[in-house]
Amino acid sequence: MRAFLFSLMFFTRIPVKVSIENYKDAASKAVRYLPLVGIIVGGLSALLFYGCSFIFPVSVSIVISMITSLFITGAFHEDGLADICDGFGGGRTRERKLEIMKDSNIGAFGTIGLIMILGFKFILLNEMNVKMLPFVMIAAHSLSRFTAVTIMRSLEYVRNKDQSKVIHVIKKISYTDMVVAGLFGILPLFLFWNVYYFLLIIPVFIAKWILEVYFKKQVGGYTGDCLGATQQICEIVFYLSFLILWTYIL
Repeated sequence: MRAFLFSLMFFTRIPVKVSIENYKDAASKAVRYLPLVGIIVGGLSALLFYGCSFIFPVSVSIVISMITSLFITGAFHEDGLADICDGFGGGRTRERKLEIMKDSNIGAFGTIGLIMILGFKFILLNEMNVKMLPFVMIAAHSLSRFTAVTIMRSLEYVRNKDQSKVIHVIKKISYTDMVVAGLFGILPLFLFWNVYYFLLIIPVFIAKWILEVYFKKQVGGYTGDCLGATQQICEIVFYLSFLILWTYIL
């Protein structure tokens, strides 16, 4: 429970006041609950969408749900995506890329990246079946966060850990962490009551693998920003894959 609450405090802005006696132990296990945090974030966003859909048009309800997600997480993952766009777009060497990604200011590449990802997300959600939309949101948030966890298993952290703001959750992911995270990651797929929806795991993890190769080529491993970018891009891939599955297969 301490590890889950730490995860909730670290990855969201949800006010959780708890005295954590064994701080380091709780922090080291927090990552395994990241997909569960995704279920909570996706669930609250879906709840706002469902409630607002009785009052507003679908497009407006989607925007409200997206704002809800940004508010709950403090744009934690979107910030990582923007830093990746700035660093990889403006840097020529590995060191320069890492330096730009550490800068809190946003540049042209980061701004363009955020506009494109948020705009694309809205368009994809707006094209979906309204009845399925809440379930899609929950599943996308959980599965995309699981992909970020798997990157922490397969790649090495490339920053100086003594200077990292994520020092407490950066570690080599154990098999137990992977299993727990994986269970929470795929759990929302059971909401669809159709085994075909488990096919969505395939394109999401293909995208994750491509990003993994890209990160290793660019900086030799991963940073916290890489994890945020992975979550955002894999969430988009989930929405896109769902539309293809819904339109051409089901």
